[in-house]
Amino acid sequence: MDAGSERPLNEVRFLTVAEVASVMRVSKMTVYRLVHSGHLPAVRVGRSFRVPEQAVHAYLRDSFVGVESA
Repeated sequence: MDAGSERPLNEVRFLTVAEVASVMRVSKMTVYRLVHSGHLPAVRVGRSFRVPEQAVHAYLRDSFVGVESA
């Protein structure tokens, strides 16, 4: 995301790891791996992480694998 498309922090919706896992239909451990590897940006709040909702959408969009028709 470039500086021109960033939203003000008061407009950013943050999701918990459990919410991200639910949206992506993966385990919480998979979300933690994505966060720790740097593939999914997150903010640390105490001992937990919060992931910007737009980052989840961007990750899924960029990771989408299309099926080519024959």
